Amino acid sequence: MRAIILAAGKGSRLEPVSGESVKCLVELGGMTLIERQFSYLRACGITQIAVVVGFQAERIRRTCGPNVEYVENPIFAETNSLYSLWLARHWFGDGFVVMNSDVFFHPQLLRDLLTAQHQDAVLVSWRDHTKYGDEEMKVKVRGGQLLDMSKTMDPNEADGENVGMVKFSATGARVLANELDKLVAEGAKKSWAPRAFLEFSKTRPLHAVSTRGFPWIEIDFPDDLRRAQEEILPLIPSSFDNSIFDQRKK
Repeated sequence: MRAIILAAGKGSRLEPVSGESVKCLVELGGMTLIERQFSYLRACGITQIAVVVGFQAERIRRTCGPNVEYVENPIFAETNSLYSLWLARHWFGDGFVVMNSDVFFHPQLLRDLLTAQHQDAVLVSWRDHTKYGDEEMKVKVRGGQLLDMSKTMDPNEADGENVGMVKFSATGARVLANELDKLVAEGAKKSWAPRAFLEFSKTRPLHAVSTRGFPWIEIDFPDDLRRAQEEILPLIPSSFDNSIFDQRKK
């Protein structure tokens, strides 16, 4: 199993409070977001990691170091995460997990996704009291499988929210690569990666894995960063060995 981290975009909406325009380099508890993701992946036994870079790529390279595969998105300002993932298709191999670099999450979420019995699965935070707006990547699930996923979905029809982590088996990786090829050929370079995941689900089941209430947040806006610092960080374990994981999964 390999990992791909999508980190090519510019986080301009976060600059007013953080002074940091590369979201994955925002620090929480003395570590950047992307360093935490690396730690969690390695604690799960994943050492082959690729990072798709674009905006301020050299800063990300300096932070992540040499033991990483870097994929350059030279037109990051004109494209979106679907195109970035397509650029990394040679890294899909015999299966991989892909995640957004701006997600701050409890490491158990990654372990749950990786150990789920389903070959191809998406991590979903089921709807609770949250009121969805235009920003959330909303999902609709039927029979435990993804039925729809988009930001434009009617919030009242959404069953939950996409966390930003998806795993694909060897077969699933090949199907996804084909769907990405089609979408890019059709001109969907400015689409979000979940558009490809939705097309994938029309060909091969993409199962929903629950967050089970473990904390997470996507950091887009100043208020997200505040919540991450004040509400989420105190709930995140400070060490990254196997002791961080929920014993109920064994």
